[in-house]
Amino acid sequence: MQGEVDSTGVFTGGYQGYSRVTAVAYVPGVAGSQVFGTALVHVLPEPPARIDLDPRPARLVAGSRLTVSATAFSRHGDRRTDPVTFTSSNPRVAAVTTDGRLRALSSGRATITATSGPATETLALQVLPNTVARITLEPALSNVRTGDVVKFTATARGAAGRPVGDVAVDWAVAAGAGVAEIDPSGTFVAELAGDYTVTASIGGKEADAIVHVAPREVGRGIEVRGRVPITMSAAEVWVHPSGSCAYLSTIADRVYAIDITDVTHPKIVDSMMTNARIVNDVMTTEDGKYGVFSREGASDRKNGIVVFDASNPCHPKPVSEYTQTVSGGVHSSYVYRGHAYITDDATGSMRVIDIQDPLHPREVARWQTEQTEAGRYLHDIMVVDGLAYLAYWNDGLVILDVGNGMRGGSPTNPQFVSQFKYDLTATYARVWQLFGQGFVRGTHTAWRQGRYVFVGDEVYAAHPYKGLQDGNNLTFGRLHVIDVSDITKPREVAWYEPTDGGVHNVWVVGDTLYLGNYQGGARAVDISGDLKGDLLREGREMSWILTVDSLGHRRAPFAWGAVVRDGNIFVPDINTGLWILRLEAKQPPVP
Repeated sequence: MQGEVDSTGVFTGGYQGYSRVTAVAYVPGVAGSQVFGTALVHVLPEPPARIDLDPRPARLVAGSRLTVSATAFSRHGDRRTDPVTFTSSNPRVAAVTTDGRLRALSSGRATITATSGPATETLALQVLPNTVARITLEPALSNVRTGDVVKFTATARGAAGRPVGDVAVDWAVAAGAGVAEIDPSGTFVAELAGDYTVTASIGGKEADAIVHVAPREVGRGIEVRGRVPITMSAAEVWVHPSGSCAYLSTIADRVYAIDITDVTHPKIVDSMMTNARIVNDVMTTEDGKYGVFSREGASDRKNGIVVFDASNPCHPKPVSEYTQTVSGGVHSSYVYRGHAYITDDATGSMRVIDIQDPLHPREVARWQTEQTEAGRYLHDIMVVDGLAYLAYWNDGLVILDVGNGMRGGSPTNPQFVSQFKYDLTATYARVWQLFGQGFVRGTHTAWRQGRYVFVGDEVYAAHPYKGLQDGNNLTFGRLHVIDVSDITKPREVAWYEPTDGGVHNVWVVGDTLYLGNYQGGARAVDISGDLKGDLLREGREMSWILTVDSLGHRRAPFAWGAVVRDGNIFVPDINTGLWILRLEAKQPPVP
């Protein structure tokens, strides 16, 4: 999905990465005459257009040292690996090495310049006289668990005890046999239990703090409460607001209605048939009166969406469809306040369909990223408080105002708020090292919860894993935790990357995140408190289960996602149907 090729063989690069182009030659009417040829095209990012610096100190005390990191990006936000060099306009005041190690030497002012190709970024720096007599560091002692975040504050004080002012701090952590990190803002987190020493340095003076870290110990069992095996491949599940019925879509031509009044004995009671090869998504309105499901692969090439009457939850009935501008296929849809926000496979755009009159749905808006259409693809959408969160494959996370008001947006006039783009090629370098170029990867899903957006990637290996019975099921993927406290400046603060499957769809309730892990089954992750660093290594994974039994494909779990209602976890598995699970109570520690 990094570009497109036309019938004459002209390839247009759209996004950085690799694309495999295949040509087929044959003699008409001669069976078996086909000859295939492939080429791997490496699409390079554009030249550097901007440089991000971290940290960006405004003032240093003479005698201080600090390392400034720099990352170059293209004009479309693709991360560059070009070297960045640093220079100082006044080396007598502030000296800097070419790789960003900064030393404040004497009082005065200097401008630090970072350069990468045609891009430059400057940092105006003031160096103050060194009047620091001591540093106070708070908290001086902390007792936490792995994964808990501690925010330190260091204050430089003069001989009289008064603060010197707002000056930059150089932070360090002594981990011993443990593993921990502290960032330029003084925020600490540990992956392993142990005792850690945090040190703050300003102008040659130091202060220490101690952090005692215990294991997180959030593990819990998980039980199977009910099962609905089906003979075809399952896709998405949605629980009707009444709680009496669940809808299970399929990688086929139907949506099942399942009575879940008794979750220990769920049963299929009805279905909705449609002209499609994939019904990928299904969801109802907030009041449960109507619903929408998506269509791909229709035999008449009229895909789009179907609107259904869900007033009798276990016996839904299609009442209308919308295909006019989305006949190329709809992969995902999200229903919010009388509108369906849907993806358009053909153009990689978001379409907004007004379904307030369910019998006459109509398109009221279209939005898409500005980069070339070659390789552009929108995979998923979520809308919360009038803000739409778009999982835009090569374009990362895109946030739009569709009624929140912060940018004057509405369902009929979506307005751009911000974007967070990350380097997919570098993140999954090991996948192509092991399985070859041409693998599929992109920003797949987004879920807003509190001040975070949880963004999941979908990654398929280019070739089957050697020794794996069902090789095409080998997936990877990371869950990025994006802090949107400042919605205009999203930033990644943590991540979770399972070792035995890819992150597909997620669901969050309170302090727990549930996800379908594809061949890794279903997972539950503790997301309580502030999040920072590697959540898996911090021991935040609570529970997991391989969604496989004798009723489905043997030894081939492929969990799609999760929906949680009243403590019950509804997990659709492509190969084995619907699972209804529940976390068990946490066991008391062994004395």
